[in-house]
Parts: sequence; C-alpha cells; structure tokens
Amino acid sequence: MSGTGSILEAGVPSARSRALAVLRVRSRALAVGLLPAALAVVLVAARMTGRLAGEPWPVVTLAVCLVAAVVLLVGGIFAAVVLRASPAVTPTVPLSEAAAPDLYRLVRDLADRMDVPAPSAIALTPDCDSWLEDRAHAAHRRSAISAGPESEQGAAPVLVIGSPFLWWMRVAELRAVLAPVVAGTGPSAHPDIADARGFVRGLDAAVDVGSRRGLGWIAAPARLLLRLCRTDATEMERGVAAAASERAQGVDYGLRIVAQEQVGLAYAGWDRLLTRVALPAWRMGRWPAHLDAGVVSALTELSRRDRLAEGFTSRLGERPACDLLEQPGVVDEATSLLAARLFHGGPAEPGPDWSPVDWTAYPEEVVDRKWRTEAARLHAALDALAVPAGLPAGPAAPDASTGPAGPTGPGALPGSSTAAASSGPSGATGPAGAAAAGPATIEATGTAPPTADGFAGPTLERVLGYLTDPAGEGSAGEALAGRLSGDLAREERPAGPAGGAGKARGADAVPLFPLQPPRSGRDLLADHVTAMVCCAAVDSAGAAPGLDWLDGPVLLVGGDRRSDLAPRVLCLVEDGNPDPLRDWLADLGVRPEKPVRLV
Repeated sequence: MSGTGSILEAGVPSARSRALAVLRVRSRALAVGLLPAALAVVLVAARMTGRLAGEPWPVVTLAVCLVAAVVLLVGGIFAAVVLRASPAVTPTVPLSEAAAPDLYRLVRDLADRMDVPAPSAIALTPDCDSWLEDRAHAAHRRSAISAGPESEQGAAPVLVIGSPFLWWMRVAELRAVLAPVVAGTGPSAHPDIADARGFVRGLDAAVDVGSRRGLGWIAAPARLLLRLCRTDATEMERGVAAAASERAQGVDYGLRIVAQEQVGLAYAGWDRLLTRVALPAWRMGRWPAHLDAGVVSALTELSRRDRLAEGFTSRLGERPACDLLEQPGVVDEATSLLAARLFHGGPAEPGPDWSPVDWTAYPEEVVDRKWRTEAARLHAALDALAVPAGLPAGPAAPDASTGPAGPTGPGALPGSSTAAASSGPSGATGPAGAAAAGPATIEATGTAPPTADGFAGPTLERVLGYLTDPAGEGSAGEALAGRLSGDLAREERPAGPAGGAGKARGADAVPLFPLQPPRSGRDLLADHVTAMVCCAAVDSAGAAPGLDWLDGPVLLVGGDRRSDLAPRVLCLVEDGNPDPLRDWLADLGVRPEKPVRLV
C-alpha cells in the first residue's frame, strides 16, 4: 500500500523491528523442532559414507532417528494447531454498507485522506471503545464466523465502533475520534507486522484449545512461546498505535481534543446506565431495548448536574452520528441485546422469559415489579425463619372492623398495638404460602390472615418489628440477610428453559464482562427492605415508581424524587433502630400496618 511505507518511516520503525523480533521467536522454535531431524540426517549420511562404522553408532543412529520422528510428529501437530486454531473474535453487531452507507462513506473518506487502506467492514460493540480487528484468519472462513469481505485472505481489518459514540457524539466528533483508529490499517497491512500478529494470535488460540481439551503438551509450549515474545509484541502494538496517531494528526486534530472529552463523558454515563438502569431489568428477565438512546438522556442529565459539563448540552443541536445509520432503532435494539448477553449473561435471542422493555414502560414493568418481587422474597424469608422456642407468636389477628392491624393512620403508629408488637420477638415463621396468599384473602374477606408471628399479612410493620433490635446485636438482621442470600442464589441458578428471570438464561448464564461483584447479605437486605418501603408508599400514600437516568429505580412522591430513604433504611438494617424510618413514613402518610400487594 502506498501509505504503509511512509507510516513506518514517520518516526516509528520500532514497530517493524519488534515484529521481526517476534518472528525470530518463531524461527528459533522451528529450529529447535528441526534440530533432532537435522542430527538424524547427519548421522545417517555419515553411516552411509562409512565414517561412523562400528559400535555404538548403529544404535545411536536408530535412537536419534526415532526421537527425530517423534519430535517432527509432535511439532507438526503443534504447528497445525497454531495455524488452524480459530483466534477469538469479539462479539459484535455487524453493520452492512446497506444499513449505514453514510458511515461507510465517512470511514472511506478518512482512509483516503490518510492514504491508508479502508477497513473491510464495520461492526458495533456495546462499549465505549473503538478498535481494528483482523478477521481474515483461515479458521474463520472454515467455521463461517465471517461471511463477508472481511474474511477474505489479505482483507483489511474490521473497524469496531462503540455504539454509545454513535448516539452521543456529533458527526464531526465521531470523525475525529475514528481518525487514529482508521489510520491503524496502514501498519496492519505491512507483511512483517501482519505475520507477527498472526503468530501471536495463533499461539493464543492454541493455548485455549490445549486448555479446553486437556492437551497440556500443546498448551504448555504455546504459553512458553507467548512469554518469550510478549514484550516484543506489546512494544510492536505501541509502535503501531504511535504510527497511527502520527498519521491522523492532520485530520481534525483540534476537534479531536474536544471529542476526547466527550469520550470520557460517554464512558461515565454509559457505566451508570448499565449498572443502575439496565442491570435491575436484566435481573428480572427484561432487557431495555434502546440502551443507546437512553445514554443520551443519561449523559444529558449528567451534564445538567455536573458544573464541569456545562455547555455540552448545546452540542445536541448538531447532527448526531446515529443519523449515519439507515435504521437507528433496529441497530440500537440489536446492540442492547448484545449488551445484555455480554454484561449479564442473557440469552442471545428474546423469549418468553427474556423480553424487551421500552423506556416509557420501565417504571411500571421493571421498577414496580422489582419492588414487589423483592418484597415477596423478603416475606418468604421471614416465613422460613423459625420463631425461638418458648416465645409468644405476637399479637392476635386484628378485627376486620378496625382495619388490618388495629388503629390506622400515621398518628396511630407510636401507640398502636402493631407498634407495641414490634418490641416483641424478632422472629417469624409459618407456612411458606402465608405471605403469598395474603392479598387474595384480603380481597375476599376484608382482612389478612395473621402470619405465624401474629402480624396480618405481608406488612411493612412485620419487617420493622423483626428488625427492631434495641440491644444492637444485629442477630435478626444477619439471619434474614443470610436467608435472602441463599434464596436469591437458588433463584439465579440456571435450571433449564422454564422458570423465572434468572433461570431463563440457561446455558449462556455466565457473563463475559460482569458489571458488579456479588452483593453482600447486608446490601441485599437493605435493597429488599427499601423495596418493601416503596411498595407500602405506593399502595398507601399515592407514591409512584420512577426512573432516574443515572440512578435507576426511584420513588416519586407528588412527582418529585425522594432520595432521603436510603440512610433511614441503613439505620434500621445495621443498627436495629426503626425510629428515623418511622418518622419518614409518618411524614409521607405511609401506613406500615396495611398489607401490600406482592404481585
């Protein structure tokens, strides 16, 4: 290519020199493999010419020939594995030229201006990054991983673009960000660099094959060769990146500085959107169908809250990069499904237990359902915990004429019979179906049957009474947290196609890039108590579920978000002190003695 030589001459010959160092490792490995055969040839020739007559040369020659044959056989198999093993391919959403003609035109124009080969294809990844990926390996063609021009022998790499960039960035900003990435096709076309990269990828694939199939005699030498060439391969890639950056300096360099600020902002908003908004939906078997559109709302909100980001929203009047796509909504849905697969382990296809959800329906179909599912799990855990022997079960079932649990209304909380019961035993037991049967019984008879601890149905008062711990020992909270952890682990364990949200994932249950570490028992307990409080507020105080683009599920009271609940719940969970939460409930008019709807 006309740009290849000039790129390597532009201050970065180290990329080629490092590539040659990697290839020397390959040459030395080949020499070691051929050494026994060369020695065998010398011995056989010497024997045939009579120079090594007599003992012990016949035996030595035979032994060396046998060793050479074994080494050649093993080396041939190893070389075949390295050459034929399929290197890893990043899961992406392919983007054909018909689906994005303007984007392909922009990329080709960049390549022409920098005098480098144009990428053979474009694909999208649900992450805030962009790179070039070689998919022209022969193993890819044999396994039909790629069926387009990118799989042809000698094809240029595929340009992988982070989908959040297309929705948040403007066209000019995207062009500036992609320029140094596209410039990398020049060094990629150099024969020595391409050969060195192929050797490293082949070794990496051989390690994977050997490890998966228990072939240590393949994995071990591949790991050794990788260690020997790791430093040179790393420096080679740095040299290639430096070459590409230098070549791209003449293309929109001033705008690139501003665009890099948008990259950092996009990453921050995307991370919050995934962990706070998408993750709760994924855990329930729902996946937001338009994550990329949501990132615009999240980043706009972040810009509004962050003084350092003032003025960024004025960019929204310019043409967004997603206008370069023919059907942005279809592409957004495909990348959103891939994000659920990569970051949560969801299935690759939608199904009855893995369905999309629109942002307008998110509060009702995700937030409210999440709260009620967690509230039901909390009461089921209370049902499963045994009441200590010899202690009273709690207050008797209330009369229907006085309401679900004695005097009602916020003013009755401090002196009601329910509040008095909360200072009793911190235990709960009874049939597992008591909590679930509560709402139906209430609807039929006007009252809820008492649970084994004496509280009427699934009430917030029951939770407050159990967790109240004047001594501050925390034993009740620890027991309940442990029970919730076990119950949640059983629910999320894959169990075939039938079952709940966690079970729906089946054999694709392990995410490639987990978003969060496992939650502690205390965190789970706080989440479930918060969900129970929100359910009580919705059912008895006119509150509503809502969506915050940066924080996920929120409680709305009178249309305003209430962000002061978390410290009061922690005071109950960690210290056993319900007073701050009771004051908060009384201020909102929430009736903790009233049974809540769990479904």
